[in-house]
Amino acid sequence: MAVRDEEGYIQLVDRKSNMIISGGENIYPSEVEAVSGAHPLVKDVAVVGVPDEKWGERVQAVVVLHEDAAVSEAESLDWCKERLAGFRRPRACSFLGEDEMPRNVTGRILHRALKARLQS
Repeated sequence: MAVRDEEGYIQLVDRKSNMIISGGENIYPSEVEAVSGAHPLVKDVAVVGVPDEKWGERVQAVVVLHEDAAVSEAESLDWCKERLAGFRRPRACSFLGEDEMPRNVTGRILHRALKARLQS
């Protein structure tokens, strides 16, 4: 997916298959990941949409912390609350060890595998 800015430049935003649609709003996981990943104790983050009865999908963050770091779910959600519009904010946050995050051979996070894991 791409967006065109006011000067006509095109910027790649995310993959269409990763886009989250919550309450009719399009949410690009890469935008939420950039904010959540800016937390000083976060090493890596993935954002996926999980089913929600009211909104269709809701945003969920899956975070890998730096070694010996400790952050609660509430602290992580508050970090995003201060920096993102309400409909873009994660509603839940879970934590994985670095070796638990599903990745392909080049190290990219497998969002589909992560989403499937969260739905089961």
